[in-house]
Amino acid sequence: MKDAAPQTVYLKDYTPFGWIVEEVHLTFVLAPRATRILSRIRFAPNPQAPAQDFLLHGEELRLIRAAIDGEKVEPEMVEGGLRVAVPGTPFLWEAEVEIAPEANTALEGLYMSRGMYCTQCEAEGFRKITYYPDRPDVMATFTVRIEADLPVLLSNGNPIGAGDGWAEWHDPWPKPAYLFALVAGDLRNHADTFATKSGRAVELNLWVRPGDEGKCAFGMEALKKSMTWDEEVYGREYDLDVFNIVAVDDFNMGAMENKGLNIFNSAAVLASPETSTDANFERIEAIIAHEYFHNWTGNRITCRDWFQLCLKEGLTVFRDAQFTSDMRGAEVKRIGDVIDLRARQFPEDQGPLAHPVRPESFVEINNFYTATVYEKGAEVIGMLKTLVGDDAYARALDLYFDRHDGDAATIEDWLKVFEDATGRDLTQFKRWYAQAGTPRLSVAEDWQDGTYTLTFTQHTPPSPGQPVKAPFVIPIAVGLLNPNGDEVVPTTICEMTEATQSFRFDGLSSKPIPSILRGFSAPVVLEREASREERAFLLAHDTDAFNRWEASRSLARDGLLAQVTDASAPDAVWIDALERVVRDDTLDPAYRALMLDLPTQSELAQALFERGVTPDPDAIHAAAKALGQAMAERWRGFLPGLLAQMRIDAPYSPDADQAGKRALGGTVLALLRRIDGGDAAQAQYDAADNMTLQLSALTALIRAGRAEPAVSRFYEQWKDDRLVMDKWFALQVAASDPSETVEVARRLTQHPLFDWTNPNRFRAVMGSLAGHHAGFHRADGAGYDLLADWLIRLDEKNPQTTARMCSAFQTWRRYDEGRQAKMRAALERIKARPGLSRDVNEMVTRILT
Repeated sequence: MKDAAPQTVYLKDYTPFGWIVEEVHLTFVLAPRATRILSRIRFAPNPQAPAQDFLLHGEELRLIRAAIDGEKVEPEMVEGGLRVAVPGTPFLWEAEVEIAPEANTALEGLYMSRGMYCTQCEAEGFRKITYYPDRPDVMATFTVRIEADLPVLLSNGNPIGAGDGWAEWHDPWPKPAYLFALVAGDLRNHADTFATKSGRAVELNLWVRPGDEGKCAFGMEALKKSMTWDEEVYGREYDLDVFNIVAVDDFNMGAMENKGLNIFNSAAVLASPETSTDANFERIEAIIAHEYFHNWTGNRITCRDWFQLCLKEGLTVFRDAQFTSDMRGAEVKRIGDVIDLRARQFPEDQGPLAHPVRPESFVEINNFYTATVYEKGAEVIGMLKTLVGDDAYARALDLYFDRHDGDAATIEDWLKVFEDATGRDLTQFKRWYAQAGTPRLSVAEDWQDGTYTLTFTQHTPPSPGQPVKAPFVIPIAVGLLNPNGDEVVPTTICEMTEATQSFRFDGLSSKPIPSILRGFSAPVVLEREASREERAFLLAHDTDAFNRWEASRSLARDGLLAQVTDASAPDAVWIDALERVVRDDTLDPAYRALMLDLPTQSELAQALFERGVTPDPDAIHAAAKALGQAMAERWRGFLPGLLAQMRIDAPYSPDADQAGKRALGGTVLALLRRIDGGDAAQAQYDAADNMTLQLSALTALIRAGRAEPAVSRFYEQWKDDRLVMDKWFALQVAASDPSETVEVARRLTQHPLFDWTNPNRFRAVMGSLAGHHAGFHRADGAGYDLLADWLIRLDEKNPQTTARMCSAFQTWRRYDEGRQAKMRAALERIKARPGLSRDVNEMVTRILT
């Protein structure tokens, strides 16, 4: 367990490590309770570093012996590692340590997952393996020997030898310790090959537990598509002889990009039509691409320090979004990304956890693997590409790879290649990395004698530690339509650099209707009082798919808010306008499905809060329920026919065309259950031959009050499949009535298959509870208490997962006094736990501050 005493690390204090690591040799003698690691590391003084003590990181290690140039030494043990006197010339450090992987429930360092040895070293897990300068700017080549009575022994790089009970690996590319990986166990291999653009043959392997062999084919094809795409779009080839992926059941995150040996949460790589939904397939494809793309944007070029985390993650998220857009459709992908950004990152920006894309300080680096670093970091890359253009972006990336291959780079390095490639001054643009918060963009318009002027004003609210914000560079994509619906000014980028700035459009014959922030060209909140008539016009005529969706979304949001605040009836005019879109079979079914999705209840709560109204979760839930019922009643004549049109006679495929039809069909089914009591859902459940249809039907049955016997049938069918059981646990909580959500979650924690030490299973129940807006925010505080109880319990085993789930409380200040008091009490109770981890202590302190 890490010491809970806070110790803040600051970007401004960065200094390079005083020694260069020339090479690393590690020998692992694996045993569940007493693994021995022998390290032989060659160090040389770093002439670029200031004088300093020789300190090596180490946690939860038992040092058996240590030597320098063959002579035994007795290091001084200090908090977080050891200190020892070393020569002023190159030397060989040797150490032997012992660890207990079986007892490592934090799933950080070397641990065991159901008999399999595996590692997770990002961000600072390697220090739980051996004494080492565990920082990303220390890069070295690794040679690893593994000794164990197990059939499969894997590490980074290329295999260089193997025999009875041992294997050796060598990674020729220098890497930081966070990219180290080791896996050992009884595994089965799904093998393939890939020929690079230059003609090299690469051996591909997807390693899984016995019984999972039938869930590998899609993941392997996704890997090959990713490798081809990266060659064609970014000119990046793979650089080793072998690429290994391993599926691990117990994993805190989605996956990890370790050089040549990617370790994946099983849920992020294993798939079959019978056990995985279309959403699972798309997520797996994206995560495999993301981790593979890290080979260049993260591995070959890594980050100098953890403050630069957004350098590798923001860029790689942007690249995997480009990939998914090419594979599955740019319009639907963009809308989905914005929905996620607003649901996860905007609340982060607007609350006590707000921080810049590149933070200035941290206590626990694991707490900065956030939506701001990843998703907002990707948005910043997208804005930069918009501002410089596609060709200049490509030139800058080529320069980045040429200049920094093998480097531990910084945001300054990243922006400098763009300045050198384009001649632009990006000093002001850098504020996107330095200032926290979501800018708010207000608009005024003027029409005179054929000239239309838009005047924008930007303002970014205060955030912790940053009360005043300077203006950002904001690319605002604008198009203009005439009253007939014709586009008279195509998409134009208005580059805003001032606090207030105007843009003129001349030569127009009539006052246009503006389509602003097309494609969501910047991560801002657009504040413009557009009339219902104008938004209905854009819903009908806008040529930009995103803004057409946005017009519908804003109409739905305003209608729902009116239902909550004024007891208004559901907006029949909007429902009729939306019907024309939903029935337009020239539109992608996936897009039509997105048009039918209502704003989330948390989004509505935030909108009320910003208008000075204290949100009532029960009233918000009732409004959404009433609107859904009104939509179903008004459309009862065509919904059954539309559902029939979305049925697919061909064999199942997870491709975008089929997935879009099933998405629209599932949304229609959810509406139908409101008027047929679940009859169509029952028919679909009985006939379903894939998990997408089965799960959408089961969801509708639960919400229709017909959970049994389908829930029991589903359990009996899938109780031996751990990943499907995660869905079973999650769905019962997520689809429950708010009055029953806490009780459902509590009951499921008593189920024999609820393994709370497994992150996937814990998140299935507790994550679903936290995500159920009205259920979690029950007025009596029972939701807060239940989650707090389990977070207190989990922290002793797994601080990283616990800390991330504390974010469920980050919006506590927007609710009524009663709920605020109960959430604060829950947070104070977590904070008072004896021995609270550093991870959780930092999160709770920030939320309460």
